Amino acid sequence: MKINFRKAVDKDLSFLVNLEQEVFPVFQQNTKENLRYGIRSKSQEVLIVETAKKEPIGSLVLIKYKHTLRFYSMALLNKYHNKGIGRILFDYVINFGEENGFSRILLEVRAKNERLVHWYKNRGFKTLKTLKHYYNEDEDALKMELVLSNHDAQKYHKNIIVIDKPYKWERSDINAKIVSVKEYINNTDYHNNPDLRVFNLCSSYKYQSFGYYVSLLASARGQRAIPNIVTIRDFKNIKIIKSATFELEDLIDRELQRCDKNILSLNIYFGETAEKRYKLLTQKLFQLFETPLFRITFVKHEKWLIKNMKVLTIKNMPAEDKEIMYDFAVKYLNKKRFNYPKLDNYKYDLAVLINPKEPNPPSNEEALKQFVTAANRKGVYLEFITQNDIDKINEFDALFIRETTNVNHYTYDISRLAYAEGLVVIDDPWSILRCSNKIYQHELLKRNKIKTPNTIALTKNLQNKELLSQISYPVILKQPDSAFSLGVVKVNSREEAETQLNILFKTSDMIVCQEFLFSDFDWRIGVLDNKALYACKYFMTKGHWQIYDWNSNSDEKEGAHETVALEEVPAEVLSVAQKAASLIGDGLYGVDLKFINGETYVVEVNDNPNIDFGVEDQYLKEKLYDAIIDSIINRIEQAKNIRKINLT
Repeated sequence: MKINFRKAVDKDLSFLVNLEQEVFPVFQQNTKENLRYGIRSKSQEVLIVETAKKEPIGSLVLIKYKHTLRFYSMALLNKYHNKGIGRILFDYVINFGEENGFSRILLEVRAKNERLVHWYKNRGFKTLKTLKHYYNEDEDALKMELVLSNHDAQKYHKNIIVIDKPYKWERSDINAKIVSVKEYINNTDYHNNPDLRVFNLCSSYKYQSFGYYVSLLASARGQRAIPNIVTIRDFKNIKIIKSATFELEDLIDRELQRCDKNILSLNIYFGETAEKRYKLLTQKLFQLFETPLFRITFVKHEKWLIKNMKVLTIKNMPAEDKEIMYDFAVKYLNKKRFNYPKLDNYKYDLAVLINPKEPNPPSNEEALKQFVTAANRKGVYLEFITQNDIDKINEFDALFIRETTNVNHYTYDISRLAYAEGLVVIDDPWSILRCSNKIYQHELLKRNKIKTPNTIALTKNLQNKELLSQISYPVILKQPDSAFSLGVVKVNSREEAETQLNILFKTSDMIVCQEFLFSDFDWRIGVLDNKALYACKYFMTKGHWQIYDWNSNSDEKEGAHETVALEEVPAEVLSVAQKAASLIGDGLYGVDLKFINGETYVVEVNDNPNIDFGVEDQYLKEKLYDAIIDSIINRIEQAKNIRKINLT
């Protein structure tokens, strides 16, 4: 029987709805709204299957991701079942995937439909996992995968496991190639491929041993060595270990509170441990010390502390742990997808983290579109991701955060994970840490002799209450992690100060008290790569002392703005802004300053500064977006040529 395929249009909706109702149980049926969306979406292919007489008899729904084609739905009117048409439809999907450069096809199938599951297995699909309660409470699904023939698994491995005796590795169901030390050192295939991730599982990491040289050579070749030389050296020094884990002390103590022992050892394999209740802790430790196999021992004194850490090898790990180690390795490596062909031959992949529901995002919708245009113009594939896409981080070369950041927030965790995975990151985790706390900034700026409004830190239950009588009012009280003028109040007397402090101390043990300096506007200098990028004047909201007035009943909750050429900014303002930003790092910052009576005062340095269409880009236009994308490209290329690792 000859059949044809054509793209669905809106007038096909009634046929598609009737087809869904005839073929699928209620819990599997697609809604009319979803079908209409699919027809109009650029990321979907909704196809009508017709006879030679143009009689519609079925449909295909395909969803196109960057490297993956999702086989969402295949349906035929019941009277056309068992006529071999299903095979024709299946072949069409395979050809579509191969011709359009997709590396694999994914689908979900009802677990109870054993006949259909068997049909897919006979055509090369493999089960990846069971999705519990996928359709409803009693209906699971199987997620299945088919690697397309023009993307054979051996051709796209970027993960290699280097081991003394490859035959000792007992599992083959893993997205990695197992090679010997000698092969890795001598085979020229591994000499000039900077995209490789090298998992070093040698039996020894001692100085000048084979294990030592595998990580050393991987770094010299521009490859990611896991562990790298720095980590190998860190394991030898408990002081470095304790210093590196300082930020985890509270988490360690909290996670181990339920342990009834005074000493506890955890074996961590590819970021996981058999002790599932310590999952969060082991993941954090793995981000800090990216080593495939290691043991960490804690000891309890007044609080839980790290006693020591030791690298494990397959040879010296407990024999009873081998199977679970293999399971963790398969899980870790099989979820990390690498070396897939880039559609449209983009040179690099950039993830932009956003929160579509954020009321005051750092970039408005039109600005995000400008970033896409600039990236594509420069050969960079840009994809917007959310917190739910954390497992996709390894698909990208860089992460650009366009969501309000905070240390005590998933934005920091994603930044830290991306950095640990070797991505270029703006905002990097260190910038988030430094910019998120105004107590830190106060100390930093004061130590480096940068003028700020007179500032003191008030401490809960410890400050001298008479200090409040000695202050010249009005003053500004700020939560250390305040942003967008939230958590910031102006007080005009000691009585007001005491009232507001009682409120603010409920969320922070320390509060910033800063001199109120009046000005019609604040300067915002955007700094990138330690150079001034743009300059804005942010005017105070009408009748209010801040740029934002969130309590206003009018629509004017934000003051006016004016973006000017850098040449129009007082030279001292630019100089001080660049110096202040350089104390934080070399990323993208917004430095807020006041210029009063010829004096420049830094109010604060912000990571993740606003880049809004019609505001910060008012002067530079598309050149502003180009400059940021250019910086990201330069960082990617620098990272590829010189891995950020101390080899001395």
